Amino acid sequence: MATSAAASKPIDPSIILHPNDIAAVPGILGEIVTRGVTALSPTGDDAARLALLESARALVRALEKPRETMIRHCWADNTAFAALSMGIEAGVWAHLGSDDEPKSVAAIAAATNMEEAWLARLLKHVAAMGYIHETGHDEYRPTNFSKALTIPILGAGYRVFTGPGNTGGLSKCVSTLVSYSKKTGYTTPNSMSDGNLQFAFDTKYNMFEWLHANPPGGEQFNLHMGGYAHGRPRWMDDGFYPVQERLLDGFVPAEESAALLVDIGGSMGHDLDGFLKKFPEVKGRLVLQDTEAVIGQITALDSRIERTVHDFFKEQPVKGARAYYMHSILHDWPDDVCLSILANIKAAMGPGSRLLINENVIQDIGAQWEATALDVMMASLLSSRERTRVDWSRLLEEGAGFKINGVYTFANGVESLIECVLPEAE
Repeated sequence: MATSAAASKPIDPSIILHPNDIAAVPGILGEIVTRGVTALSPTGDDAARLALLESARALVRALEKPRETMIRHCWADNTAFAALSMGIEAGVWAHLGSDDEPKSVAAIAAATNMEEAWLARLLKHVAAMGYIHETGHDEYRPTNFSKALTIPILGAGYRVFTGPGNTGGLSKCVSTLVSYSKKTGYTTPNSMSDGNLQFAFDTKYNMFEWLHANPPGGEQFNLHMGGYAHGRPRWMDDGFYPVQERLLDGFVPAEESAALLVDIGGSMGHDLDGFLKKFPEVKGRLVLQDTEAVIGQITALDSRIERTVHDFFKEQPVKGARAYYMHSILHDWPDDVCLSILANIKAAMGPGSRLLINENVIQDIGAQWEATALDVMMASLLSSRERTRVDWSRLLEEGAGFKINGVYTFANGVESLIECVLPEAE
């Protein structure tokens, strides 16, 4: 096939020396002024803050020259990630954040048993990237961000992506994705047993098995999922899913064993705990289901929440529940595996049951970057995916035989709840 002259024309190298989109800067500055007034007003909400944040990111992208963007990607961001991760492992951020007073590199090194010269180089880069404040020569004080790295659910993400041991952590799957994709002819990863993770680590394990085979990978990953969920909109929040209307109204448990909500693969019980705090007077059983390894990690959970060991590839033991709920479960698996999970739930549902799927629904236009980043991550780790509205319809309706009653999306589109019923139910 002949290539057009326009397509084969070399790119003028001089564009390297020009900002990426200088023409867009005046418009972006106008957005920042307008959105800043809203975001900083007493009545400003988080949506206004997020809009302002996106404008600020757009301004940086427009002002950067291509060379600067390349250096940030290839040199700055990844080395900052390594330095931040090292600081978590060595206890640097815990010591620096013990109060708001500036601390010398010598004092931090003494407290953490790090070599002073090496620590000085790392902290200088972390400060240059804006993650801690430089207050003098080899002297620093913390930021909210560096303090937050000491909170287990936030720091765990760095640890699971850089370790354990010399494995390279899950970051190795990202760095090998190009080679794996080239090997497979640049086609969509679709095998959980012969995907990019198996290529990266030369293993037969899937991601979950690999993490548990390399402790404390499994524990860190579960904490990381808590950090991922922390602060994100919850499906029971006001303005998200109409819980009273769609779930509670009309539910009159005929017997004590009737279940209101079954959280399948619910990890440490974050969602059920939040639901119970929001609706403390609800009737019916609240059932948390996950593997024995996960359930065994739970140290504190409301006594009304039943902890149950269950494999969702097997028959669902709770029959006829008002709702079966899954949060970020199906995105872990390719469609054929999802269908087997869904079949077990469908077989347990009754006429009044609902299936509530709390996942990303990627927008057709203007997709949110957290969702698109996670989509590529899921492909590299599990040969799975985040899904668009069309993808969900194909999986749930055409594949599994459900009827989608509605898709409820909140705020900036980072969380959605898909309500499904049996076709004959409504």
